[in-house]
Parts: sequence; C-alpha cells; structure tokens
Amino acid sequence: MSQKPLRVRRLTDIEGRQLQQIVRRGGGKTDRSVVKWRRSMVVLASAGGNTVEAIARLVQTSPDRVREMIHRFDEMGMASLDPRWAGGRPRRITTDDETFIVKTATARPESVGLPFTRWSIRKLADYLAKNEHHQVMIGRERLRELLGDNDVTFQHTKTWKESNDPLRDEKLDRIDEVLESHLDHCFAFDEFGPLGILPVKGSSWSQKTKPQRLRANFHKYAGVRQFHGCYSIADDRLFGTVREKKGAANTLAALKQIRAMRPDREQIYVILDNLSAHKGEKIRNWCAKNKVELCFTPTYSSWANPIECQFGPLREFVLNNSDHKNHPVLTRKIHAYLAWRNANAKHPDVIAAQRKERARIRSERQRRWGRPATRAA
Repeated sequence: MSQKPLRVRRLTDIEGRQLQQIVRRGGGKTDRSVVKWRRSMVVLASAGGNTVEAIARLVQTSPDRVREMIHRFDEMGMASLDPRWAGGRPRRITTDDETFIVKTATARPESVGLPFTRWSIRKLADYLAKNEHHQVMIGRERLRELLGDNDVTFQHTKTWKESNDPLRDEKLDRIDEVLESHLDHCFAFDEFGPLGILPVKGSSWSQKTKPQRLRANFHKYAGVRQFHGCYSIADDRLFGTVREKKGAANTLAALKQIRAMRPDREQIYVILDNLSAHKGEKIRNWCAKNKVELCFTPTYSSWANPIECQFGPLREFVLNNSDHKNHPVLTRKIHAYLAWRNANAKHPDVIAAQRKERARIRSERQRRWGRPATRAA
C-alpha cells in the first residue's frame, strides 16, 4: 500500500490570504526577512497540493527541510514562519510582563475602561505603570522596541472576509481528492494581472549608491492585459497566453489548451476560482462533452489553487525592475521566461530573485482545515 504524500493541514481563510499575499504580491516594506518568505512559499505550495519534491525544487532546498517546515506549521501555525534569534544580555522585563504588554497593546483601550479607540505609546506606558492588575515600568522607546519585537506595529485598520460559501468544505475536499487520486490528470488555471506598460521598481546588482534608474512614468497609456496561466501539477510546467481582458471566451480557450495537453482523451480536472467568467453555460457544456471537471475553490479561498505559488516568480522575473515599451514586448518576455522556467525547473536562479518579496505575518486563530471552531453556547 503506497504511503499518502505529506501535505500541510487545511488552511483557514485568514492564513490562506496572508500566505497568498506574501507569495504573489509581497508584504510590508519594513519586513526584510527572507526566511519568512521561503517558509510561506513552502506552506502555500503544500496547501495547493504540490509534492514535497516539487516544493523543494521551487524554494531550492532539500525535501527533508520542506517536510520539517510543514510539520512545524501544523504544530505552530503562522508563528512557525517567524525566524527566532538568540543572544544578548538578560532581559529586565519578564516573559509574563512582555505577554501582558502585548495583550494590552493589541486590545482596545475601551476594554479596560479608558475613553480611547486606540493607544498611543505615551498612553500605553502610563497605563502599564498605573494599572491595578499588573504594573510594568517601561520607557516609551523600550516599549516601542518590545512591541516591534513581537510584530506589533502601528497599522491602518483593515476589513476582513471569511468564506461564506455553503459548499466550502465540499469544494476543498474535492480538490484534495483529485490531487491525491488523479495528480497526472490535474491542472490549475487562473488569471494574473493586470499587466500594464509602466516602469516597475525592482532590484539588481549595481555599484553602491549607484542603482539602476528607470523613467518616472506611471500612466497606463496602453491599457492593461491579463495573463491566463495554466499549470500542469504533475509535470511542474507553467504555460499560458496574454489576453486583453478576462472573459468566458478566453477562459474556454485556456481550457481547450489544457485539454490538448492530454490527447488520450481521459478525464482531466482543472482547479480554478469562482470568477463568473469561469462558470458560463457554454463552458459547462463544453466541459461535459470533453471530459473536463472544473474544481472550484471556495469563495475568498483562491489560495487553495496550486497555481498561486507560481505567480510570485513570474512577477519577480518579468515585471519587477522592468520598463517594457509595449504589450507585444511584455508578452514576448513572459513567454520567453516560461520557456526558460520549464526547461530549468531545478535551476537555483529560478528561486534567487523571488526572495525579495516581504510580508508581516500574524495569525491569532489556529484552526485545522478550516472547519469553523465550535463556539460556546
């Protein structure tokens, strides 16, 4: 009996979106940890059904190290992505003090009876020194440093969404099933964009204080395009076409391109998100006649698509540090990179440029496979 391939536990909606943001778009400008990025890439790739060997090639490490990262994420959740540094003189503030400081700073002042909607450093330091429950004497600058060490920074408030898809678990279970039982017949599809003709900042080797320069023009005078990407999971091959826009006709053309990858006419499975252009009647009828099953990711859970972790390298190699003159040039660059990438999937340079993406990752809820936690009555 064959052993079941190792795979990370099912991600929650918040975890999936945070990991997807790191891999596809990068994170905060102040976060410079390459370790976080690589670990996030491993977890997202595993959640998308990629094998340990394929992930090891993607992040240029050993399969054993990939397995270790997966097990650590299963045990610790998002906290496993943070590098831990040791050394320095003993702290004067105890671990209990630090825990209390972080808990207080991340709570609303209204919860302790103060008439504020947020803390300032001065107000927080005063409260810590004068409260009746747990007094902590700490200076404002040390308080700022301690919060930063615990990834607590002053940020804009953001809204959040959880999947409201009533078939969320059934869809994720079906994706798991086809990845485990029909990997050779499984593909992933998604649009990547918008692709505009404008200078994009990036990084390159240059003399100190003499970086390469790009023109300052941020007008999308040539419109935008969409890259319709297709990923053969078993073959670890990425391909696709640049189109003027998203739409049912372009989605159908991509599905036909995927169908042509398996001329034996056996059943194939395509993982894709819930965009309306993916669900038209014409598409459903064509899929039924050509043995193509569409496996949709749940609403707000596109992180479950295995192709998501492949778009980060595409952005870094082709878009960042670029100034393409027009869309035909950009399209040629994309296809040239895809040809090189598919021919050099194990090359170390495939990963080197990706490690510039950054993110600040926090997660307070650790739920297995996205099943809602049982609430107290």
